[in-house]
Amino acid sequence: MDKHDIQDITNGYRERMRRLALFDPLYELDRKREQDQAEKTIDMKGLGLLTLLFFFEQKLMRQYKTGAKQLAGFLKTLTEAHYRMEEADYERLARTIIQTFRPTTGRKRSYPFFNWEENSEDTIEYSILKANNFDMKTNVQYYTLDEDGLELVFATKEFYSEFQLSINQLMLRKQLDKGEFKGALRQINEMRIDVESLEERMTKLKHEIQRSIVSEETFERYKQLLDDIYGRLTREDEEFKELRQFVKETRERLYSKDVHKKERKTYDLILTITRELESVHYDHSRLLERTFALKNTTLITAQESLYYTGIQAFNFDQDIVSNIITKPLPLEAMSGILHPFFQVEENPVWSPLTVLAEQNITEDREEKVEHGFIEVDRGNAEDPYRKALSRKYKELMGCFLQAYEADRGNTLTDFIAYLDENGKSDVYTHRYFYAFWLNLHQRSPIIKGKLENDEGNTVIGEAFSLLGNRILTVREGRGVVKSVKRFTIQELYMILEDEADELL
Repeated sequence: MDKHDIQDITNGYRERMRRLALFDPLYELDRKREQDQAEKTIDMKGLGLLTLLFFFEQKLMRQYKTGAKQLAGFLKTLTEAHYRMEEADYERLARTIIQTFRPTTGRKRSYPFFNWEENSEDTIEYSILKANNFDMKTNVQYYTLDEDGLELVFATKEFYSEFQLSINQLMLRKQLDKGEFKGALRQINEMRIDVESLEERMTKLKHEIQRSIVSEETFERYKQLLDDIYGRLTREDEEFKELRQFVKETRERLYSKDVHKKERKTYDLILTITRELESVHYDHSRLLERTFALKNTTLITAQESLYYTGIQAFNFDQDIVSNIITKPLPLEAMSGILHPFFQVEENPVWSPLTVLAEQNITEDREEKVEHGFIEVDRGNAEDPYRKALSRKYKELMGCFLQAYEADRGNTLTDFIAYLDENGKSDVYTHRYFYAFWLNLHQRSPIIKGKLENDEGNTVIGEAFSLLGNRILTVREGRGVVKSVKRFTIQELYMILEDEADELL
């Protein structure tokens, strides 16, 4: 093995030993032979871990006054159904555990070892518990978890196996950012091992699903598990794509700086990283496809097999008839057994809502019911609303003709200004004002002779009668007129001329 490979193996050896040293107080507690009053061996290592969790919970709840007395109360509540001990025994155990995590000397715990990375003796110092407060009146010392204690609590939580690949992806990105290409290549190799272990777990999970689904509850549990796995693999696949793009950009940047000529070894490492990362991503993509297939095929097959197994296992004579004949069941139980085999009850009922349904009533009479489109109502000339609107249009046309004669009606903007000057600003605040001008623009040019036949009975007919023998032309202009917040209309140009001039 190459010397550089040995250095890669021993790299970070002290930090790895430090993580192992954090568990040393728990094993030291395990070596203590404590017994209760019934001479039953006390699980000191378990109580030590529970102590860490207790202090962690107190830290979360921001309870800063936590000492041996509080810990003793917690241990008594937790273990009094399992051990036979007095109040003083629980307090003695609590002080023993605290002193193991935090020696009475006041110094940190030490862990001697041989450092194979430096080839020398080394010592690690760490602190699980630290003093938090001291009550001088009662002479009570309070404690809390130190940073190493928090790390020990987190190290006991099971999440590394599920998120190890995501952690390796983050570490790979950091190493690529720092230019540690050799470490990045090693990180990719670790990711390959993670993908292989995930593949083995998926194979076991497939067999477990096919073997263990015996109820709908089990089916739903495995379905949720596969949904979680698929979601996590999808996020990891997206991270792989971003990593490949990042490696590609790094390679192109080094190539543009002629690193492939100056530092051939570094550039070869980048090429190897690109190749290995693509290979790991390919294996991971296959794992994602397998998970998707497992969701869509294995689960459905297991559910169907569960259904058909239930059908095949059901025996009417044994499960129904024998229960009815051999057991003197009461009438209520009999109806409960036979209820699934009854037909759905059907009662002919009449709903009062049917009177509101659409009906086609025909009678023996001369008139025939026509199933065609309803003709448009021409309107009633005596309608009060039509009469009022016709009057408004006539007044508005008269006002416009006065403005035009005063040379203030060539554009809609000028006409609105004319209304402001004559104290009639409330006219253009109503909807009919804008409907009037839209109507004029649609019928432009307006010639009285052509409108007498078809427009005489309309709402705007009386307004047109004021034109006499003149022709009104309304054309679109540039810009938008917005005199009030509620309505806007395009600028309009108006031209009023005699019919004789038009004929010429």
